[in-house]
Amino acid sequence: MTDLTPVLTATWGAEESWTLKTYQDHGGYGALKKAFGMDKADIIQAVKDSGLRGRGGAGFPTGMKWGFLPPDDGGPRYLVVNADESEPGTCKDIPTMLNSPHVLIEGAIITSYAIGCNHAFIYVRGEVVHVYRRVMNAVAEAYKAGFLGKNIQGTGYDLDITVHAGAGAYICGEETALLDSLEGLRGQPRLKPPFPAVAGLYARPTVVNNVESIASVPAIIDRGVEWFTSMGTEKSKGMGIFSLSGHIEKPGQYEAPLGITLRELIEMAGGMRGGKKLKFWTPGGSSTPILTDEHLDTPLDYEAIGAAGSMLGTRALQIFDETTSVVRAVTRWMEFYKHESCGKCTPCREGTFWLTQILRRIEAGHGTPADLQQLLDTCDSIAGRSFCAFGDGAVSCVVSGLKYFRAEFEAYVDGTASFDPADAALFDYAVSTDTAATDAPELAQEAHA
Repeated sequence: MTDLTPVLTATWGAEESWTLKTYQDHGGYGALKKAFGMDKADIIQAVKDSGLRGRGGAGFPTGMKWGFLPPDDGGPRYLVVNADESEPGTCKDIPTMLNSPHVLIEGAIITSYAIGCNHAFIYVRGEVVHVYRRVMNAVAEAYKAGFLGKNIQGTGYDLDITVHAGAGAYICGEETALLDSLEGLRGQPRLKPPFPAVAGLYARPTVVNNVESIASVPAIIDRGVEWFTSMGTEKSKGMGIFSLSGHIEKPGQYEAPLGITLRELIEMAGGMRGGKKLKFWTPGGSSTPILTDEHLDTPLDYEAIGAAGSMLGTRALQIFDETTSVVRAVTRWMEFYKHESCGKCTPCREGTFWLTQILRRIEAGHGTPADLQQLLDTCDSIAGRSFCAFGDGAVSCVVSGLKYFRAEFEAYVDGTASFDPADAALFDYAVSTDTAATDAPELAQEAHA
């Protein structure tokens, strides 16, 4: 079995792990001192050589993203840390900021120094007020200790960090929508190009990175490229936090090398809840196509999960056992996407609404065979045709759900699915009786009511 590799999570169990004292007692800000003794170009090259890929979902090489900034023209440039964690099932950035905010701050200082930035922003999801306050307090500690402000540690380098609370919109996880929100505008994605590296915050060159991406930088600088590349796979280097939730005995955050399998993680998590069988799971939250028990041994890296027809995304591993209704799960996810559509483009705004109506009708036992084809046709009208990647993510659960569990959708349509209004985890897909077939429509109406 692959061993866990606690790096970002190493101090989470320490007493008052969020304080500057605890962080420094465990070697914190040592990487910053080392970075100040390096050439800025060498810092960027080290991150490139490490193979660190964006930990926010897309997996774009972090160092390469920094390298896209145009030559310094004397004007300001910015670092924006995307801490708007809101993907269903994702829970890694929030506990990182809650337990060890200084690792993010140190990473932000090193990154800002490397790219020539004098003002960085941390955009935190507005609902998590306790996390917002903790990051604010950590930033205040860093100012007091001389790690932020003017002439940091006598180097002549100046940096301010602003912690901004968002207003609670899933779309602001998209980098350009986040930038608009940060500027005080309604959070909606921008047309690209220009990309943020050229014209980002306040139309100036901007790097936008996820919390985990920036928090990984101090360890790379402190321990070296060879150490980081010794973990993971050939093209997916390093470690990452895997958020396990759902029907397992010990849900939580498991920091392990990329390339570990779900089977190994479930074993670490004490197995499936109640000894039941795995039915389906998401590798990167609900916006990534679902997989089944046949993918238990697929390496959790960008390439292998992509080859399996899904995306590693944010490594939000939502685990569902055999008692779970795929139709109900997909319907709930689509209700979320309908609610969170920013409304800027027609495919998302209208498509998610109609997908929700069809799925609710099927779940209630009033669907028709034509509805299943209509679901796929509507998904086809959204995927690849929306203004940003929101549309592709929203329809992935529907398309993959029908791919692997079409028989279950058909059972809802023809009345052979078993309903138990008292149990949210319904649908006994292994057994179908005449009684269940007779009673299904009435029970469906009761459940829907």
